[in-house]
Order: sequence, then C-alpha cells, then structure tokens
Amino acid sequence: MNTKDFHFLAKVSEILSEKTDTSGLQESLEKSLNEYIEFEKLSIYIFDDVTNTLRYCNECWSIIDDSSEIYNIYESIREHDFVINSKAYKLPPVMGDVKLSIKSLYMPLINDGKIFGIIELILGKDTILDMEFLFLMKIFAAQTALKIQNIVLNEQSKINVDFHDSMKNIAKIIETQYELNYIVPLIGEMLDRFISDHLIYVFLYKDGEFKLVWPKACNDERIYDTLKQLTPETEYLLTNDDKIGAFPLTSEGEIIGCIAARSTLDKLSKRDISYLEQLTRQSAITINRANTYAKVLQYATLDALTGLNNRRQFEVRLKQEIATTKRQKNPLCAMMIDIDFFKKVNDTYGHASGDSVLRTVASIIKEHLRESDIPSRYGGEEFAVLLPYTHIEEAQIVGERLRKAVEAAPIPIDKKNINVTISMGLAEFTPEESGEELFKRADTALYEAKESGRNRVCINKNA
Repeated sequence: MNTKDFHFLAKVSEILSEKTDTSGLQESLEKSLNEYIEFEKLSIYIFDDVTNTLRYCNECWSIIDDSSEIYNIYESIREHDFVINSKAYKLPPVMGDVKLSIKSLYMPLINDGKIFGIIELILGKDTILDMEFLFLMKIFAAQTALKIQNIVLNEQSKINVDFHDSMKNIAKIIETQYELNYIVPLIGEMLDRFISDHLIYVFLYKDGEFKLVWPKACNDERIYDTLKQLTPETEYLLTNDDKIGAFPLTSEGEIIGCIAARSTLDKLSKRDISYLEQLTRQSAITINRANTYAKVLQYATLDALTGLNNRRQFEVRLKQEIATTKRQKNPLCAMMIDIDFFKKVNDTYGHASGDSVLRTVASIIKEHLRESDIPSRYGGEEFAVLLPYTHIEEAQIVGERLRKAVEAAPIPIDKKNINVTISMGLAEFTPEESGEELFKRADTALYEAKESGRNRVCINKNA
C-alpha cells in the first residue's frame, strides 16, 4: 500500500474512534472516502436478527423490502468477499496485476465470522480499479464492521438499562399516588418514552368495556376490535400484520385493563413484545396495589402525596367545624384554591414534575396558615382550607399573602426553576347555610377568579 492508502485508513480510524453512535457515521465515512476516490453513493445496511429484516443505517433504521436488489445482494455475498457489478467475488490468495471495471461494489460487514450487514459503494460510472483497492476496501469494511458492532451492543445495553429503569419507575409510582386517574397516565408516559418507536395506548376495563385512559384519543378501530378478543388467559394478541399488539392487564384472574402498541411502519419485534409483556405485568401489579391501597386509604386521614388532610378527612372536619361555629357563634371562612394551568405543567414536564409542584404548593399553604387552620387536598390540583375564628376581611389578607408566596416560589423541575400561580375563592359562613353550601360559594368565587384572569383572590359575599 502507498502513502495515500495509509492516509485514508488513518482518517477512517480517526472517524470511527470519534463516533459513538450511528448518527452521522455514514456521512463522515463518505467525506473521508471521497478524498480517496470519486463515487456517487455510500450506504450501510445492518441485518436485525430480532426482526429478521435488513435495515438502512442512515434513515432511522428503516426496513429494506426483502424483494429489493440490495436484499438479494446481502444473501449472495455470504460466501464471498465482494459483489461487484451484481456478481460475487472472492479475493485471490495472491494479489496479481489484475484490474476490474467497477460501477458498484458491495462489501460484507463481518463479526465473529458471521455477516451482519453490507456496505454499498456506487461509483456511478465504470471505474478501472486494481486488486490493491479491493484489499484496501476489505480493511475499510473490517474497521467499519467492528465499530458498528460496538455501537449496536452499546445501544442494546442502553435499551436494557432504560427497560429496567422503566420497570422500577412503574413500581415506584405507588409510593406517591394511588388514584388510577392519576397513575395510569404516568404509566402511559413511561411506556411511551421507552417504546418510542410505537404508539402506546392504555385502557382500563370498566362496566364491561375498555375505556381509553391515555392518551386522549385512539382512532384506530383495529385496536378496539383486538381488545374485544382478549380473555383473562390471553398473554397477548397481534393483528395479522403484526403491527398492533394488545397486552391485557390482569388481577386475580380478571382483566382490569390493557396496554396496546401500534406501529405505523415496522412490525412489533420479538424484543418489543418481550419488553411489553414484562412492562404490562409490572403495570398490572402497580395498578392492583393502587386499588388495594386506595381501599385502605378510604379510612386514612392524610393525602399520600402532599401530607395534607385528604378529602374524606376534610369532609369530617367540615362537619365538626360547622357544629362548633354554630354552637359558639364564632366566625368561619372557607377557601378554595386551584393551581393555574396545572395541566400545562403535566403536559410540558410530565406527571412526576406535576407531583413536585403539588408538594411545593402544599408546603407553602401549610407554612402560611395557623395551626388551627385546616388545609386539605380536595382533589387533583385543588385545595380546600377551613379558617376557624376568621372573618372574611382577615381571610382575604391570608389569601393574598398565600397567593404572593406561591407566585414567588421557584420550583426546581428538570434542572431549572419554574413558577406557578394560584387562583382562590373565599366565603364566610352564615348560620342559615350548611357546610356544603359554604364551600359551594367558595367554589363559585374560585370560578370567578379563574374567569377574570387567574392569579387572584375573589370573595363570594352572598349567602
């Protein structure tokens, strides 16, 4: 080999040592090879053992049709060193002064003696090249094969790590939440992030039918047709084209829901199916634990996420405070609080970040109230507060102080701080009304605060 050949191989080695993934690898190799020889196109194809498909490296691993010419070339190159102009060749044991007219050249990518892909080099016109060039291309292919094999192994390792992280995160949801309408979207988001190549849908089974819980819409009737075929004994169901899979969520021999995956391009691979089966089982365990936990917490007093009174305990305390107020003729005010645009926080940063916002706002509420005040998480992003021994003018001062504190508090989300605001409705108890009527008036004032621009305190003065 001459100096030009060594320079080329050194350049290729430098490129391969720098690239850590397939993104841009093909383009960098093209630039290097273009300095050595004029050509029209360089392409890399990898055979995926899991799906038994040939995939194009530079187009998001798109599948090559098995009837295409490139697929046939991949099949014919197995026992040879090259395919030149659609004909397979092996390099001779001794390089002679042989020259070939080459228009297209295909080189195998080999690992442990097994071909796992090919490099396609289209010169565009007949070019006279010698055996030394073919020997150089064999080294080039060997270098590239080693790098791509390492990339594939690294990507698979990352997938396995991400998979186990997803399993752990789904299992941990129950530590902070137990309401299905809250945890199921969390599970959906985690599955969607991991199985990013396919669309994920989560259904719960209620009143004899599957109801979509996450995301907001599913317009593929084939998914609903597949769901109708599920039984508690079903491991999973695939449509005839293997592009839709339904994985039932079961508990104690009964279907409680289903996770569906839909691909718009590829079939669901064996690997995808295996991951989805395991993630579905973990999701079913988590949902079942949440149901059990919710039943236990029916008799508990605190909200698991915020540490405030839960709604059931709030209703108990409301009756107690109304009775005390009527008996002692002391003032009592009710406060309804709603976090402004909370859904946008969930949609932008995810439900885990939404949990952080709820905990922070709850902490600020507790910090700015007296020990005698009774704060509760009323549901979702709503809070209810009872202010015993408080007239409406005093409640308004408390409310404004609380509103400003929330507005000023930085909340760390995804390595940065965000701010949220709250809207608030106030009402003072009158002897003629019930506790429910008091909070209905506070809720009406809250609605007014939200309709008139949010981040404000409004008072309902009408009994």
